[in-house]
Amino acid sequence: MAQQAEIKRIDLPQNVREKLHIDTDLAIQVLARFVRNELTKVGFQHAVLGLSGGIDSAVSCYLAARAMGPENVLALRLPYATSSPTSLEHAQLIIDDLGINGETIDITPIVNPLFDASPDINAHRKGNIMARTRMMIIFDRSAAWKALVVGTSNKTELLLGYGTIYGDLASAVNPIGDLYKAQIRQVARKLGVPKVIVDKAPSADLIPGQTDEGDFGFSYDDVDPLLYLLVDERYLPEEAVAAGFPTSFVNNVMRMIRTSHFKRTLPVIPKLSGRTVGHDFRYLRDWGS
Repeated sequence: MAQQAEIKRIDLPQNVREKLHIDTDLAIQVLARFVRNELTKVGFQHAVLGLSGGIDSAVSCYLAARAMGPENVLALRLPYATSSPTSLEHAQLIIDDLGINGETIDITPIVNPLFDASPDINAHRKGNIMARTRMMIIFDRSAAWKALVVGTSNKTELLLGYGTIYGDLASAVNPIGDLYKAQIRQVARKLGVPKVIVDKAPSADLIPGQTDEGDFGFSYDDVDPLLYLLVDERYLPEEAVAAGFPTSFVNNVMRMIRTSHFKRTLPVIPKLSGRTVGHDFRYLRDWGS
């Protein structure tokens, strides 16, 4: 695994990085209203989510509490034996600050038997199992609590495919899915997320010493503006290179976007009939309203 200390920042023109600046007051207003509208229009008054102690789940939690009221939000801390105690502490900071409901469930006795049954299991498979086990518990609590699951994956992660299908990528609504990591930090500061959470190195906290940027081999500070140019401003790869990004970096990120597209869509259904789910049966009128 690459170490974060080895990651070199790309020297980019300041105006390229400034493209990621947003109106945080407006964003918070829109996203909180989004959560409330999406939950209440299908008959739900409660939200549930996994709270890792990281910035992404913190922002989703603050938005859910603002949208539904803290008494209607349940945050789940789901540690494994090797999880950082600091992550638990940071998650509790959020629970205490917002006054929301919290529950802690140790997933160690749930996943270890499966690990033991697979002597050749590697760290990647273990991480996927833990992520899916956590989401299994979150969805179970959503049924018990009559709540919808709020997602915690940001736009950078979604575009790079950095997540586990039916694990951390699973949710009913995801209020932060159109915010790049740089924008998550801006919104977090405005919401009042504790500074210690905003400033720490992002990590899935599945494997000791793991960080997002160590897995990538590059920093969020560099990939966010590149993704913004490629996706939001529709730059061609060669135009991104002309803007200051190394060719190898651009090609690598383009490959990651392309090969992870299956993670950003519902299961693909082949079209045989005149009304196919995901092709034609997807409009409001199809719900009889």
